[in-house]
Amino acid sequence: MSHLFTVLHASLGSSFFVPVSAAKPPQAILRYRNHEAAQSIGLDGLSDEAWLSHFAHFTPFEGSFPHPLALAYHGHQFGVYNPDIGDGRGFLFAQIKQAGTERLLDLGTKGTGQTPFSRQGDGRLTLKGAVREILATEMLQSLGVPTSKTLSVVETGEALARHDEPSPARSAYLVRLSHSHIRIGSFQRLHYLKQTAEKEQLLRYVVRHYYGDGSYPSIDPDAPLAELVPAFLSAFAARVAHMTAGWMAAGFVHGVLNTDNFNLTGESFDYGPWRFLPHLSPSFTAAYFDQQGRYAYGRQPDAALWALCRFADCFIDEVPQAALEQALSGFFAEMESKMVALLLQRLGIEALDGVPIMNAFLKAARESAVSFDGACFDLYGHLTAPRDLYAGADFAPYFAALAEGGARAKPRTHDYFKADEPQASLVIEEVERLWERIASHDDWSALTQKCAAIHAYGVALGHRDA
Repeated sequence: MSHLFTVLHASLGSSFFVPVSAAKPPQAILRYRNHEAAQSIGLDGLSDEAWLSHFAHFTPFEGSFPHPLALAYHGHQFGVYNPDIGDGRGFLFAQIKQAGTERLLDLGTKGTGQTPFSRQGDGRLTLKGAVREILATEMLQSLGVPTSKTLSVVETGEALARHDEPSPARSAYLVRLSHSHIRIGSFQRLHYLKQTAEKEQLLRYVVRHYYGDGSYPSIDPDAPLAELVPAFLSAFAARVAHMTAGWMAAGFVHGVLNTDNFNLTGESFDYGPWRFLPHLSPSFTAAYFDQQGRYAYGRQPDAALWALCRFADCFIDEVPQAALEQALSGFFAEMESKMVALLLQRLGIEALDGVPIMNAFLKAARESAVSFDGACFDLYGHLTAPRDLYAGADFAPYFAALAEGGARAKPRTHDYFKADEPQASLVIEEVERLWERIASHDDWSALTQKCAAIHAYGVALGHRDA
């Protein structure tokens, strides 16, 4: 697929960003190159030398921004409003319009140096953090979750001081491919600063360029604001519902669901202390600093709706509250519908009414404390218990629900299901094992093998091409 670089975001004007320069890496060692993602935007033909020129030294592409843009935004962080944030260790490097689809995509960075928003931070990313983001994005993509793609990771040869991992830590530049890096916090900033005209300008920009792909043809970017905001909010909420449903079906805990970590296209991104569930537990948290469990696994739907409400707050002066509330009223129903579809797909089951089946599975998984990944793997395509573990009283209601719902099973014919256990599992012990191979021996083979297994899982589930 060919590509066309554009500077659309720059057309918004300087109220929305600050031009910056990338840091200069002492070394540039290519550690990860996502060929699948690169092919989707026509960059798979780049030589390694050209790749490093653009994604380590950030030489602009022809037709792209002459300088990267650090985006400006505010946000609620663990419920507390913070007006002193923005792109503090990354920037928008380029924008691409896919030929044929005209879909607008961003190339954003993480760990590429200080910006005016860095505060006291060094603007850097650890190599371990980059490896973790590779794994999170690969797995979520394979599970059908709308997510950014990790396009490139380059090790820079710098040593970083960190309090939450052994120091000195290795440093890396990460480039992600995403539909957009405009956030709920982008609108919160404009509302906070009472920049009403700019707030309206940004909304119309988002609708025109990110919701004009045929998904929501009823949204007119030139409609009066009182009509535009509820129409957009409803469409945006549906996308966030899909993303949140994906997290729940995946057994994934993002960890930091602040409003600056929700983009306006409903894609999961910016992965820090994430975890996959070892077993189903609504109270399971990912971040060691989330002492109150605000973003625990079972609270993620509430956190997502809370963030959507904060976006609605930005337009409370222009749109009646009742219209905003109505636009968000279908969030949980939409999320449940998507979660049922994604979870049943992961279980290899088809049914006309999947809600009782989903509920029975989740109850059995929670009460039995079996491996969440293991249960999804073992039960895939089975209408009766595949082994004694699932024949006990805890799982009996699940199999009864399958029978009562007239469920149909998908065949376990893909090679992925020939193993004795799920090869794509990313519980924390496995993530640490993969990193230890890199940290101790600079051995990347286990990571490569894990990514291949994750991709195979996505093919088996029907979320990725072979």
